[in-house]
Amino acid sequence: MASDVRTIATTDVDYLHHGGKPLAMRVFAPEGGGPFPAVVDLHGGAWNRGDLTTCRDRDEALADAGIVAAAIDFRHAGDGYPASLADINYAIRWFKAHAGEFGADPDRLGLCGQSSGGHLAMLAAMRPEDPRYAAIPLDGTSGADARVRCVGMAWPVINPLSRYRHAKRVQARDVPPDWVAEIPECHDRYWVTEEAMEEGNPMLALERGEAVETPPALWVQGRPDEVHDYLDLDSGVDVNEPERFARNYRAAGGEIEVLYIDQATRSSPTSFEPLARFFNRHLG
Repeated sequence: MASDVRTIATTDVDYLHHGGKPLAMRVFAPEGGGPFPAVVDLHGGAWNRGDLTTCRDRDEALADAGIVAAAIDFRHAGDGYPASLADINYAIRWFKAHAGEFGADPDRLGLCGQSSGGHLAMLAAMRPEDPRYAAIPLDGTSGADARVRCVGMAWPVINPLSRYRHAKRVQARDVPPDWVAEIPECHDRYWVTEEAMEEGNPMLALERGEAVETPPALWVQGRPDEVHDYLDLDSGVDVNEPERFARNYRAAGGEIEVLYIDQATRSSPTSFEPLARFFNRHLG
């Protein structure tokens, strides 16, 4: 991280419209000559809630570390899968085409995401040319693609199907914990079917042997965290989901680190600083 706090410029722009409804991007850029490496950041919220404002603290920390961070809104909830991925794929291409306006280098772009946003970040990185995800044409003559150089994830829901079944089991306890709340219903609303949860699934894509991109990745995981760090009882493996995914990712040729931190301090420099170091190492 930078030793001195930088001056950060914040810019809001609408990067896409659906039926006249805009989708916003908020860019946090270090002041200076640039061009700087850049990250597109995806909020969490169980694919149903949240918006780009929840990325602020993380993105200010990234900008302070010399990285342009672009938080985006995207379709979720009842718009369903794969609408979110179409918006994210477009946002990556749009940002590359407009990177110079924010002092960013389009050739040094990564993806970041938290919780369900971490799932979306990894899935978008794995399938940059999926025709469903790349379905929205980019205006103008830019040949920008949706490939990214690396992916930083904060406690991602990497396996929507296992998390759905895990939450259903927990919900059936005599006294279920507060976290489960409406999690199964959020899955149902966004994914609709278990078949969709299986298809749009980074973990199972690797286990199916799907030909996917595997850019360098970081998984930052708080402990204890029953929401994201659990054993998939249907998998037959002997490790929780973070280590299971890391095994699969490395077997597919990817480089990934799983970093465990204190759950109580996860939404703080405890997670922001490792992410910034990761992005500067792979984008700087």
